[in-house]
Amino acid sequence: MQTKTALPILFVVMFLVMVGFGIIIPVLPFYAEQMGANPTELGLLMSIYSLMQLIFAPIWGRVSDRIGRKPVMMMGIAGLCLSFFIQAISTQLWMLFAARTIGGILSSANMPTAMAYVADITTDENRAKGMGIVGAATGLGFVFGPAIGGIFSKINLNMPFFLASASSFLTLVLVFILLKETKEKTSGESLKNNSIWKAFNRHVSVLFFVQLLISLSLSGLEATFAYFASKRAGLSPSQLGYIFMTMGFGSALVQGGLVGRFTKKYGERAVILGGMVVSAFGFGLILLVHSFTTAAIFLTIFGLGNGVIRPSVSSLLTKTTTSGHGSATGLLSSFDSLGRIIGPPLGGWLFSLSVGLPYISGTIITIIAFILFLRFRSQSHVTNSMEH
Repeated sequence: MQTKTALPILFVVMFLVMVGFGIIIPVLPFYAEQMGANPTELGLLMSIYSLMQLIFAPIWGRVSDRIGRKPVMMMGIAGLCLSFFIQAISTQLWMLFAARTIGGILSSANMPTAMAYVADITTDENRAKGMGIVGAATGLGFVFGPAIGGIFSKINLNMPFFLASASSFLTLVLVFILLKETKEKTSGESLKNNSIWKAFNRHVSVLFFVQLLISLSLSGLEATFAYFASKRAGLSPSQLGYIFMTMGFGSALVQGGLVGRFTKKYGERAVILGGMVVSAFGFGLILLVHSFTTAAIFLTIFGLGNGVIRPSVSSLLTKTTTSGHGSATGLLSSFDSLGRIIGPPLGGWLFSLSVGLPYISGTIITIIAFILFLRFRSQSHVTNSMEH
């Protein structure tokens, strides 16, 4: 496989996908409010997308094992393009719900297919590096997307949605022209007995729960940190934007530049455990935030630890699973989405009880994930040589 050319192309594709997704993040709440959405409806509008991803990511992953990565990725990006366009021309709230539902169903194809694509084109030795590059592209997209959306929302609230749709269309063209297929088509007969849940076997099931717990703790932090930092240090929305941008850059830097080196030297298992230790330490430090500087430093420390976990888990999963790469990464994305559905309301509820509780619970959840993963590590029958 032409890994040297394929990975940079995939980086650009996933970066543009996430820029398009990120563009609408700062605008959607105000846009929905303009159409009469109350806070509950706004919450449902945000969660319907994650719910669709939870349901459909494993299905798309399995489809990509059957018909190939490229057509499935193109369907996912086309879904984003259509969803953003419908949102741009929406005049009523139900149209936004319809668009978010369509977007969630189709775009859930993107992440598992991208990870399966990486698994197809990389050797065991370079797998985590490839997964890290996808993670870095995703992180950077989330850094630049909201900034672009915020700037263009000053023209009018529709503009970011048109821009996101256009960006997705350009990405679709880029995939069609430049991205090569990596998966041979598999006959329906050979996949008949290969259920989606075959990826969830006793040997690797711990990896899915580890991802669920990490995602849950992270999304709980993302949902509450703005309120926490405002209460503890009086930080403004613009200052919080800079802090999250710093965290995003730090996380992307680690994923794009260091995950591959670390895993090559120490193996995925050690990197995952190290990432959890740093994440748990970061959660504890957040409780000590008292200024812009401490908030930026402590959140970045957390981001550096958290950033290495997902690509390393994805890498280890595709090495150890007995099912297709797409089925395994699709199911992993589904568990990730489940964490993102549960995390924000749980974090909000804990914050209402005590402002520091989401971060204390984040530390505890990360420690539980650490213990779970230690169990997987001790029971694993895969030799360490697979990681080197």
